[in-house]
Amino acid sequence: MKTVLITGASSGYGLETARYFHTQGWRVIATMRRRQEDIPPKSDRMIVVPLDVTDAGSIAACVEAAGPIDVLVNNAGIGLAGVFEATPMAEMRRIFETNTFGVMAMIQAVLPGLRARGAGVVVNVTSSATLAPFPLAAIYTASKAAIEGLTGSLALELAAIGIDTKLVEPGYGPDTRFSANSGMPVAELIPEAYAAFTQPIFEAFGQPPQVFTTATDVAETVWRAVHDRSGQLRFPAGPDAVALWEAAGGR
Repeated sequence: MKTVLITGASSGYGLETARYFHTQGWRVIATMRRRQEDIPPKSDRMIVVPLDVTDAGSIAACVEAAGPIDVLVNNAGIGLAGVFEATPMAEMRRIFETNTFGVMAMIQAVLPGLRARGAGVVVNVTSSATLAPFPLAAIYTASKAAIEGLTGSLALELAAIGIDTKLVEPGYGPDTRFSANSGMPVAELIPEAYAAFTQPIFEAFGQPPQVFTTATDVAETVWRAVHDRSGQLRFPAGPDAVALWEAAGGR
């Protein structure tokens, strides 16, 4: 029986990915900052472990509790929407601590075990914001773009020890509560000088999207990335992300 460790599995993409791997017969280590055992299906193959990817002690305890794993899915992340000029540096650093350094820390923590076994897969979930520029998402995009660069380089060096490294790039998911876990309300990040620019953007986002990404899209794409042996690095998830990926040349 294979084991996958998924960060940020309390809701949205992470929860659906945990459930998907579980239905395929895998042992799933579903991690989350606040333990919520009533969310995933009750099963001896669904193990809920608390994890704060910004805390070294929490990471070490999680990896020890998980035991040997075959796949790491770095899904935990924080959204942030707002004007760059108005975003405090402390908030920028908080976003990077989770979205960027948290991913790096998790990879470093599991690599010794994967290397000892000479096999495994690391999947980093980023965003379609890395495929095309979006307004009011500069910090979030930067935090995810850093992981894109990291993953491309790691794919080369980890292949030498039998480990595959993949990127999954989800599109816009209306149900993901993008900024819900941000430390600042969006209104505080929109100065009056930018009001004319931001108003039509927020109005557009207030309308039901015609094309969007579902949690199932992401779960199925993560599964496909884990089992891919073609050498493909990037896997867009959701029809909107696929369209952006194709427009970028399917790189």
